[in-house]
Amino acid sequence: MVARGSEVRPSVVRQGSPRDARGRGRRPTVGRLAGLGVGGAALLALLTGCDVGRTFDGFGWPQGGISPESHRMYDLWIASSIAALAVGVFVWGLIFWCVIRYRKRGETLPVQTRFNMPMEFLYTIAPILVVAVLFYYTAIVQTGVNKVSKDPDVTVEVVAFKWNWQFNYRTAPNAEPDAETIASTLGTTEVIPILVLPTGRSVLFEETSRDVIHSFWVPELLFKRDVFPGNVRNVFQVSNLQTEGAYVGRCAELCGTYHSMMNFELRVVSPEEYDRFIAAKQSGQSTQDALVSIGEPPLAQTTKPFDTRRDVNNFGNASAGS
Repeated sequence: MVARGSEVRPSVVRQGSPRDARGRGRRPTVGRLAGLGVGGAALLALLTGCDVGRTFDGFGWPQGGISPESHRMYDLWIASSIAALAVGVFVWGLIFWCVIRYRKRGETLPVQTRFNMPMEFLYTIAPILVVAVLFYYTAIVQTGVNKVSKDPDVTVEVVAFKWNWQFNYRTAPNAEPDAETIASTLGTTEVIPILVLPTGRSVLFEETSRDVIHSFWVPELLFKRDVFPGNVRNVFQVSNLQTEGAYVGRCAELCGTYHSMMNFELRVVSPEEYDRFIAAKQSGQSTQDALVSIGEPPLAQTTKPFDTRRDVNNFGNASAGS
């Protein structure tokens, strides 16, 4: 006699299947793995054989960096984007493969399994490895770009205010007791401020604000650092600037009415021209005259002053003066 609760119910038997319990008839897994390996190697060769960043417009990241730090951050972004795309393509490939390979072919129930150790191992270890590799390289790059030396070649104090910039050329970082300002450039509504820096020298930026939070951003530097009011100084350094030219700078923090027009220009020149520029400033010349003295255009080339539109039509009754 068999207890009622112990009855063995007949199970659904898959019929017409050429495979038996021992797995005879399965496709060789070695061939599949070899195909995946060849496909991965071909994809890697394709991606490394061309400028992926330029082909895909930097995946939304600014291109044309002018410092070693900007190149490191750009390379990390491109590598992370490629890794994300590779994982995405692999996962989508598995999804479509399962949809096609195991689609319904009849009313017979497929063989049921409780687990797949190789697959579960892959889905557990692979994400850990991907995250660990990305974390390692992110930590390396972040440590490198945040490195600040005690004795930079050039120190610039960036002062932000509504809605313009002042650049003070200092003899040493602010922490040094004997540091002093030797030259200064102040932006106005009529004249865009120009920050002149040399190639081949380390540059320390010390940022402070006179009112609200602003943000110092030159896309080609790939640094976008907030500028805080009070005693807080946001500091960063570039080991050197590699390419001469004029580059637009912007405030990247919503700071008020004329935030979008709070621009400046970074002018990168040779070390000799920079020394002559500072000497001209120290002799009492304006920034525009000092730029002309080294053969540079006196006004900004990448942006222009904005029209404040401050007239009677904006500030009260237009008919009051008539």
